[in-house]
Amino acid sequence: MVMNQGETSIRNVEELEEVLSRPTPGVVQAMAKLEGDIVVLGVGGKMGPTLARMAKRASQQAGISRRVIGVSRFSDARLVERLHSWGVETHGCDLLDVKSHAQLPEAANIVYMAGMKFGSTGQQSLTWAMNSFLPGLMGQRYRDSRIAVFSTGNVYGLYPISSGGARETDPLQPVGEYAMSCLGRERIFEHFSRTENIKMSILRIFYAAELRYGVFMDLAQLVFAEKPVPLAMGYFSSMWQADASAMSLQSLCHAATPPLVLNIAGPELFSVRQVAEEFGVRMNKPVRFEGVEAQDALICNTQKAIELFGYPHVGVGQMMSWMTDWTVRGGASLGKPTHFENRAGNF
Repeated sequence: MVMNQGETSIRNVEELEEVLSRPTPGVVQAMAKLEGDIVVLGVGGKMGPTLARMAKRASQQAGISRRVIGVSRFSDARLVERLHSWGVETHGCDLLDVKSHAQLPEAANIVYMAGMKFGSTGQQSLTWAMNSFLPGLMGQRYRDSRIAVFSTGNVYGLYPISSGGARETDPLQPVGEYAMSCLGRERIFEHFSRTENIKMSILRIFYAAELRYGVFMDLAQLVFAEKPVPLAMGYFSSMWQADASAMSLQSLCHAATPPLVLNIAGPELFSVRQVAEEFGVRMNKPVRFEGVEAQDALICNTQKAIELFGYPHVGVGQMMSWMTDWTVRGGASLGKPTHFENRAGNF
């Protein structure tokens, strides 16, 4: 499946973060309609910095004077400096410290990105505290705001390939304590949406991809290193991270009670085998596989989000062109494999 190639190179991390935070026309329109400031809770994660920057850039392009404030523990002072250079304000806070909540910044709009995934095995109690207890605290603290809640496709469990992927109305069958705690997060936020009349969107993200992280990066690195590619989880849903950020910010304008639930990924169902083979062609590398594809996987149907926001602006061909060039040149990695091949839900 050789794909069309467009622009082939993103030269460095600074250029990557500019591309990842570049607002789509839909985000600019959403920021023009939205009233009030935006607080991003858990801004220090993989998507948080460039999502916050996108919100700020889109507001400026819309001619709206708006504070965008990122909240995190900020263990790395360089992130604070970077956010400030982008016009994003910061507020240091351990969100599990209830005594600190009175000092949290007020805002009409909240993007809730706090949570725990990697390292959850062996730290199950902390995982449940972060993913299920903290949402209750934030539901109380921000009962007068509208909230976009980041969740995960893991709440569905594995769906048959023949189904085309889980839809938002399908039964939830989480596998493992991480996924169960994330379902807890959704249910707690839903409770506060219903009882406090808080407008919310719940965003089930499926593997947002950028050049330093994601299933595409995992596969590109395996192929480049000529290591075997595992096939047990033979299919996946994904989307370029900037498009995922754009849809998430736009969802604030569609927040509702009970919450609007959306799958956030591209419209394609990606084959691990075909993506790896394509990287092999692009990198002129042999590709080896281990195992065989199961008949189910962590996959979703994104028709609902596509109807609201349109198709992604960055397609798979462009992603793979950038990823091939980045990988061959030894570009930076976040050092956080997705463990997409894990079918037992242990992270």
